[in-house]
Amino acid sequence: MSIKIAVNLPVQALDRSVAFFTKLGFSVNPKLTSDTTAHLVLSEEISTILVAEELFSTISRRTVADAATRAEVIVQLQVGSRERVDELVDVAIGAGGQVANPPNDQGFLYGRSFTDLDGHQWDVFHFDLSEAPPE
Repeated sequence: MSIKIAVNLPVQALDRSVAFFTKLGFSVNPKLTSDTTAHLVLSEEISTILVAEELFSTISRRTVADAATRAEVIVQLQVGSRERVDELVDVAIGAGGQVANPPNDQGFLYGRSFTDLDGHQWDVFHFDLSEAPPE
């Protein structure tokens, strides 16, 4: 049986966050979207539920972390090529995201990272095990 993942992320301004992520090419599933949540489809196996902070605090019953100043989670996306890494991160930066860390280029592994409009960190990476150093 396959397992799918849905990551719930608190956001301050739902419409603004939806606009940001659709610029990255993620689609919105309208059947699971409301005025307080937006279901973003990243792939067949991965989705993100953007949740307005007010609702998120009732789901977790804990204080919502300020992702701009505290680490809560790092969402990593594995993509098919180095070019796709650059494309996705460049679009995120162009849409208002910020660079989170310098690029990580180990030859067989290449990655870049950004923070979204609410400060959540996203790492986008590609690896080619055929290029990895021998063990």
